[in-house]
Amino acid sequence: MQRVKKRLFDILFATLTLLFFFWILIIAWIIAIIDTQTNGFFIQKRIGQHGKVFKIYKLRTIQVAKDFEEAKISKLGQLLRKFKLDELPQLVNVLKGEMSIVGPRPDIAGYYDLLEGENRKVLSLKPGLTSLASLKYFNEDALLKKQDNPLVYNNEVLFPDKVKMNLDYYYHQSFYTDFKIIVTTFKCIFKRHKIK
Repeated sequence: MQRVKKRLFDILFATLTLLFFFWILIIAWIIAIIDTQTNGFFIQKRIGQHGKVFKIYKLRTIQVAKDFEEAKISKLGQLLRKFKLDELPQLVNVLKGEMSIVGPRPDIAGYYDLLEGENRKVLSLKPGLTSLASLKYFNEDALLKKQDNPLVYNNEVLFPDKVKMNLDYYYHQSFYTDFKIIVTTFKCIFKRHKIK
């Protein structure tokens, strides 16, 4: 019953958000098109519930040089990322049943799909738009830039901590918990609160 209620909430929330903020999505999409000189969308394979691969939708924020040797996040792209506008297309993933509003952020292959033992229970959760782990590491890009070896830091520090937090959510998930996470997410986006 809890899964049914969560699914109904996901559909209702995604539908209402798209209806009310559709104009923002269109403007952000146009910005992405002009800024990156592409169709404005970024589609990538991610690991979903039960390890099933799905295609995630985002607005493109990275400019690629003509020689394809240099790629960087543009200033407009940084603006879209700052307010998480590049994530809005994932509401379509929610409506398709591939994602939930609250759940572990979906990662590329080589992380969640390789979990073992009790940690693998995280894979029974649908990936989400937001989670306690993503709030804690809201400024993950900036954090990684400070590290001498970002990949090692991600693999040995960030990812294990995210798994621990997502596993805790697995055992304590509820509508009330989801509601608090959603409210905190909006506060973090609009007030730039530091989440500890």
